[in-house]
Amino acid sequence: MSSLPKTMKAVLIEKTGGTEVLEYKTDFPMPELKEGEVLVKNEFIGINYIDTYFRTGLYPLPHTPYILGREGSGTIAAVGPNAPFDLKVGTRVVYMGSYAYAEYTPVASKYTIPIPDSIPTKIAAASCLQALTALTLIREAHKVEKGDWVLVTAAAGGVGLWLCQLLKAIGARTIATASTPEKRDLAKQNGAEVLLEYHEGDQETFVKKVKEITGGEGVAAVFDSVGKSTFDASLGVVARKGTMVSFGNASGPVTGFALGRLAANNVKLVRPTLFNYIYTREEFQQYAAELWNFIEKDKLNVQIHDVYALHDIVRATEDIEGRKTTGKLLLQP
Repeated sequence: MSSLPKTMKAVLIEKTGGTEVLEYKTDFPMPELKEGEVLVKNEFIGINYIDTYFRTGLYPLPHTPYILGREGSGTIAAVGPNAPFDLKVGTRVVYMGSYAYAEYTPVASKYTIPIPDSIPTKIAAASCLQALTALTLIREAHKVEKGDWVLVTAAAGGVGLWLCQLLKAIGARTIATASTPEKRDLAKQNGAEVLLEYHEGDQETFVKKVKEITGGEGVAAVFDSVGKSTFDASLGVVARKGTMVSFGNASGPVTGFALGRLAANNVKLVRPTLFNYIYTREEFQQYAAELWNFIEKDKLNVQIHDVYALHDIVRATEDIEGRKTTGKLLLQP
């Protein structure tokens, strides 16, 4: 650690609120490594909608000041005690954890893995959290089979585009919703078979259309990241014994739900998080290996919206919150 700088660039918040609480610092103290951690010199940092949940207070902050960000890629700059043998100084890695909006990030080795030579560092950062979310959703939240009809909301977003591509790769049939014709076209380019408008003000029309498309049965699963505004319509199109997978709150959290509503079609309701599917390093490695294989074998399109300088964090955040983006947003320190 002696050859490392004493301070670094970072984006932090000292209280919750709007984008005005985002503070860019150039003299934040370097982190100290704990047992089993590695220090990653970030080359690319992923921006995710969950970052806005922490900033606004929807998810509680563990402490203040708090550095936002949940994933990144770069090279290992230092290794703490008892880190795994495959994590050495100079190793190119991708990770998931906390405190990513910074020049250097201390990461639990459990959530840090080497990047294969065939995968660029930028692609690894752009695909880790969102692609693994999509992959675990279709493997575990609801195991999608070839030929299944599936509904994906916000299909042109980061996870949405991955869902469209992965579902096509395994032979499922995807109905995609997105807010504009351009976004729906992008979902189609990434594997969606049928494109629909949200019809937020006319949910009956939406439900009717999905039932018509699926021969009156509805879909085997809905993967919904929008939350409050799409939940009721999404639930209404789930087939008998199907699954309603709610994994995001872009329009606000779902509240006041009556469990009895699931009985009409014996629907399963799931509220998963990625980290409970990759709780062990072995699970993380297994799913990452499957993802790299999909990217290479099926030539998946890793859609990157833009790469922003770390000091441009306010503009990047406003872009993702304003639904102006498609695919992945990255930061560079």
